[in-house]
Amino acid sequence: MNGVIVIDKPSGKTSFDIVRDIRGILKIDKAGHTGTLDPLATGVLPVCINEATKLVQFFSQDDKEYEVTMLLGIETDTLDIEGKIVARHEPNVRITDVEKVIGSFAGEIEQKPPKYSAIKYKGKALYKWMREGVDVDPPVRTIEIYKITVKNVTLPYVMFDVSCSKGTYVRSLCADMGTKLGCGACMVALRRKKSGNFAEEEAVSLGDLDERQKQKILKENLISMVDALPDFLPIPVDQTLAERIRKGYQPEAGNLNSNDNISSLNKGDLIKFLTADDNIVAIGKMLFSSKELSSLHNKEQVVKIVRVFNR
Repeated sequence: MNGVIVIDKPSGKTSFDIVRDIRGILKIDKAGHTGTLDPLATGVLPVCINEATKLVQFFSQDDKEYEVTMLLGIETDTLDIEGKIVARHEPNVRITDVEKVIGSFAGEIEQKPPKYSAIKYKGKALYKWMREGVDVDPPVRTIEIYKITVKNVTLPYVMFDVSCSKGTYVRSLCADMGTKLGCGACMVALRRKKSGNFAEEEAVSLGDLDERQKQKILKENLISMVDALPDFLPIPVDQTLAERIRKGYQPEAGNLNSNDNISSLNKGDLIKFLTADDNIVAIGKMLFSSKELSSLHNKEQVVKIVRVFNR
């Protein structure tokens, strides 16, 4: 059993809790999620099973979409409602001010991650330093907010949708918005609606089902490794070439030039090598563009294999 299951994570559980639960339900040793959700958060949590755990690195760069509820006038040490309250202010703001400030965060911005986060400093997560009484100041990072839309303002609560790049901390986004409004703010609810190509419409909830029902749902909703990578161009290979690749062979121009499906590849693009029965053999990175291939001799290496998968 290899593939990806999209879980609708409930609030109150860590991402690791979900992975551990799935390991127990499916009686497997290898499983891993593609991007942490805080215990407070709900929504899309893709979990990779067995050989698919090798795909995690390709999903870690994915963009995300969230539905956020922010509380104005309250600041906490963790930047969400579960933290210790460190300041209270009366949110004397107009709805138009709120909409204007939220809209101003669209585009490429600088963001300082929360001190209570899993980001590593000297090999240890920031939240561990904080729990030990060491106040580490996280370095500012550049992120991008692709789209941000206010859904509802019922002061002191504000709900908005945000589409953003990897590494965006929505808790920090709320705190920064509160600072800009002059009243402070914290996050009170977060739902991840999309992670890369995985959307909430395909997410499954295990709820209070018994073990057999959970196992059935997980197996029925397993996404194959091939389908989990829709943006990677498929390159068919025969069994002989498949075995050579699995043993370390790096594909040459002669292996690709006869393929009519590669006319639009650019240098650096990722491709997936598949057998006739749609089993994934490997993922490779193009060393040349499609236009350059025809000018190379057949023995020139044109792909760097970055991941190989067992049969």
